[in-house]
Amino acid sequence: MPGKDLAVTVGRGLILRRELSILVVCIAAGVYFAVTGSGFTSTDNFHTIAQYVAPWIIIGVGEVMLLICGQIDLSAGFVFTLTPFILTSFTDDGMPLLLAIVCAVLVSSLVGVVNGLIHTVFNLASFIVTLGMAFFLEGMSLIASDAQPEAAPAGGWVPHWFGLARWSELIWALLIVAVMQALLTTTRFGVNTQAVGSNPTGAAESGIRINRIKIVNFALCSGLAGFGGILDGIRVGSFDPTNGGNETMFLAVASAVIGGTALLGGSGTILGALLGALLLGIVYDGFNLTGVNANAFDVVLGIAIIAAMLLNVYLGTLRRRVGR
Repeated sequence: MPGKDLAVTVGRGLILRRELSILVVCIAAGVYFAVTGSGFTSTDNFHTIAQYVAPWIIIGVGEVMLLICGQIDLSAGFVFTLTPFILTSFTDDGMPLLLAIVCAVLVSSLVGVVNGLIHTVFNLASFIVTLGMAFFLEGMSLIASDAQPEAAPAGGWVPHWFGLARWSELIWALLIVAVMQALLTTTRFGVNTQAVGSNPTGAAESGIRINRIKIVNFALCSGLAGFGGILDGIRVGSFDPTNGGNETMFLAVASAVIGGTALLGGSGTILGALLGALLLGIVYDGFNLTGVNANAFDVVLGIAIIAAMLLNVYLGTLRRRVGR
């Protein structure tokens, strides 16, 4: 029967394409809040959701690459916080804004290189390395800013395209997703990244430079976090030493995990991180519109992460069965 064949096809798609399952959940959540929450489907509210999710997407993409390697970066949220103040130090010295943005992102990438070198050279767990780096960067943010917000650049075309334009932050996030998805799925670097996380011994024996792959991904994660911090600060109109931090980092990691990236390494999806962030943004915004206590969001987030991990394990088993 055609209807049965369609259901089977859809079911196989949901199993084999992990992004489809989270997409279905996103659509269901959107429909629910559209029915129960006044104003959910307005353009202004969609823009509000975009403001929530864009930083989570940008950092989450970097975390996906690291998680696939079997690593994690707990300092990304504080790179997000510090990089705008690095930008202002460059512009205060007379550097053109666009060049200052590039240099600030390069400096933030160097933080990832340091994390990667410490992890690979001294064989320290990335959890410990980046935890220590997080505290260091938090202190540096407070020192660099004197614990006070600073005005973000506002004049000219550069701020317009790097945060001030209405949808610019989300557009940058989507461009980053597209580039990183292509990098992960169509290049040798992406294949090697997955090999490092799934079978490091085999990867090393096949000639893959494991440490180099890890360091590059640490640099990518930090660079993306720094760029996201600049975009978000320019959008808001000020660089705040209390912005970002642990909350932004954990939401980015949650986006990656909910989107289908395995915490133990070896598999992950950039598109899944996008959808995971979108789901969190829909739920957070929907709670606000329906008058649910904001504290309940953390309850839902905790349940969602555990459920996502259980679902990933279950779907992984089903994929192997369907593959056979």
